[in-house]
Amino acid sequence: MKTSDFDYYLPAECIAQTPVEPRHASRLLVLRRDHTELEHTTFWNIGDYLNPGDLLVINQTRVIPARLFARKETGGRVEILLLRKEDDCLWEALVGGKRIAPGRRLQVEGGPAAEVIAVLNGSRRLIKFGESIEPYLEKIGEMPLPPYIHKPLKDRERYQTVYAKESGSAAAPTAGLHFTPELMGHLQAKGIRFATVTLHVGLDTFAPVTEEDPRQHIIHTEWCEMPAETAEQVNETSRNSGRVVAVGTTSARVLETAAQAAEPGQRVGVFAGPTALYILPGYIFRAVDALVTNFHLPRSTLIMMVSAFAGRERILETYQIAIREGYRFYSFGDAMLIL
Repeated sequence: MKTSDFDYYLPAECIAQTPVEPRHASRLLVLRRDHTELEHTTFWNIGDYLNPGDLLVINQTRVIPARLFARKETGGRVEILLLRKEDDCLWEALVGGKRIAPGRRLQVEGGPAAEVIAVLNGSRRLIKFGESIEPYLEKIGEMPLPPYIHKPLKDRERYQTVYAKESGSAAAPTAGLHFTPELMGHLQAKGIRFATVTLHVGLDTFAPVTEEDPRQHIIHTEWCEMPAETAEQVNETSRNSGRVVAVGTTSARVLETAAQAAEPGQRVGVFAGPTALYILPGYIFRAVDALVTNFHLPRSTLIMMVSAFAGRERILETYQIAIREGYRFYSFGDAMLIL
């Protein structure tokens, strides 16, 4: 297995720069793993491919406006991108600027003073704020849009799912961006159920794998939770021969992490904590029957995960068809349903 096995060429014009309105009007490409034909429809019609008793597992994480600006004592401007909260005042962050060494004091624009505590790998730093930064974020923070999106976002809620609840992500679980309250109500009226998990997405999600052998890559760790209520819904769905449909790779990662905590006779167990689960081709899925997902970056751990679910050659072939058919890629792009 080589990282180059998961590479493909994407014309720049295929990268969606703005979201579709309404959300459920995005396109949907349906891939059945036991059929060779693909189907093309809109996301509103996803219920045509689901059955009463199926369970859609959604990630209720909420993106924090995590991009801040600060000034060094010398006056130089520094960009801070919050990644993970260690405690009320201590955060792991990406810091853009020169000579950001331990002991460097910073003044957040519109917020508290801060100090660099430690240098981590690359531009990552541990930063200690003089007081909790969270009360300031809605006023002074900017949404951390992925680097391939170059147009400003007019409405920051458009980079949140409609069911986002638990703050903590540096990026949105983008497969869920296609759902609207109207569509969710429409699906529930058909007997299709929803269950929630939480996984706080890190920016490493967008990082390409640089090692020649992807098995040498160190996967990013993210905090996730499979609550008892959702675990019971998943296990009940399985007992009743319904399908567990992961909405996004983040939900799939929670489900498969929780599968490792399952008791005999269960699909999943209750779990809360960090997950470093790395899913590559050859992985046997234990909890996920179907997957809703967007189109992913080449050489990323996410395209490797969907390749594990549907087959590498099948995924790359489908991506080429999607490019030819004018599908929109990445965070604000269209969706796939893999059955």
